Amino acid sequence: MRNLIKSYPVTASISIATVCLFLLSSLRHWLYRSNAWDLGIFDQAIYLISIGQKPIVSFLNFHILGDHAAIIFYPLALLYRIYPDVHWLFLVQAIALTIGGFPLYHLALKSGLDRQGAETIVITYLLYPLVLNKTLFDFHPEVIAIPGFFIAVLAARINNVFLFCVSIILILSCKAVLSLTVISMGLWLIFCEHKKIYGSIAVTAGLAWFLVATQFIIPTFLGNAMGGATGAAARYSYLGSSMLEIATNILIEPHLIIGKIFSTDTLEYIFLLTCPIIWGLSPKHLAPLLSAVPMLLINILSTVSAQRNLVHQYSLPILPFLFIAVISTVANDKNWLKTRRNILIWAVISFALFGKIGYFWSDYLSSLDTRQATTIAIDKIRDRGAVLTTGEIAPHLTHRSNIKLAFNGTESIDLQSFKYILLNQRHPGWNSSTDLVKTLKLRAENSGAFKLEYQQDGVMLFVKK
Repeated sequence: MRNLIKSYPVTASISIATVCLFLLSSLRHWLYRSNAWDLGIFDQAIYLISIGQKPIVSFLNFHILGDHAAIIFYPLALLYRIYPDVHWLFLVQAIALTIGGFPLYHLALKSGLDRQGAETIVITYLLYPLVLNKTLFDFHPEVIAIPGFFIAVLAARINNVFLFCVSIILILSCKAVLSLTVISMGLWLIFCEHKKIYGSIAVTAGLAWFLVATQFIIPTFLGNAMGGATGAAARYSYLGSSMLEIATNILIEPHLIIGKIFSTDTLEYIFLLTCPIIWGLSPKHLAPLLSAVPMLLINILSTVSAQRNLVHQYSLPILPFLFIAVISTVANDKNWLKTRRNILIWAVISFALFGKIGYFWSDYLSSLDTRQATTIAIDKIRDRGAVLTTGEIAPHLTHRSNIKLAFNGTESIDLQSFKYILLNQRHPGWNSSTDLVKTLKLRAENSGAFKLEYQQDGVMLFVKK
């Protein structure tokens, strides 16, 4: 603690980064560029928990625990008991993404770096493009696990069993698949860090939670929705029909994945991950990345290309171990950028190249022309009645038990089950079209059950008579 207090740059950098990330995510939401997938899903689930209702997410039609067994939603709901507002999630995410800098700083000091070197590592972490980009992609519970990984490694190195166990519990509560990273981290602690007790705890806890989550919690709460298979498992259908079967086939039939691993897509993905900190990676000091192997394979083997970039959340569990490997390299003087100035220049250039701050003037302002009209229409929805709306408007209306999305394929949706229909003909939204909006508008007008309450700049609000 004394070292941290002395390091004003670390505290200041983390504080500034937290405020900036919170404001940027809030601004994106204010511009109606957040989305029902995934912010609306999690916001609705947490809101329903906070008012004592079952978190049956109306976008998914099943209990939120059937998604990823993320029990972290229940303690998060305590914030909504204070005041139900989606900005809590933006704040939690901003803090989670930046506060890992504190244990990272101590890991650097414990590895032998001086105060300036440790500060440089923290600033480089805050400038890593994925930290910003994740902020600009809604909210995901696994962000809370990131400081947990840093704290777990630090706790193992300072022999604090209680702190280590708390960190493992925190990580596992965020997402079932993180149990695989916990298991591999445990193996790394046993065989590379010679921390047998800590590694054994991690392996046992990770394996136990993986089995409980995938064999009991997820199937129980998922029920017959999606054919009993999670959306995540569907991305690996060529390997099996369940998470356990997929994991088993990877181990016993490796030929199924060789082509995916050795591909140009994989090379590009590895380049994106390592380029911002390539100066601090040495082949002799990559042992910490053994912990990242499961998540790396999960992303490489997926049929969804979004899992192999620096825009979405999928690479977050890899991030802590990349920086632990950087610390090991720098501590052994194997980094090829030596001076603080050059390292920070590299970090800033990488941030400029791969960070998506440019989205604010290239994409997020595209619907500014209808922002005021949308806000007025939302203000006219004065109760918790069922709503049919677009993917971008939905996160502003998810504090209700029934809200559905108007996307392609819902042309024949039963309008009578909604009290409000809010559409934007000028900007139809995610996975929608102008033709769909016209179809739903005509149906609402011809049904005789709705009246056009408000219309401006292509924004239309129908209310059930």
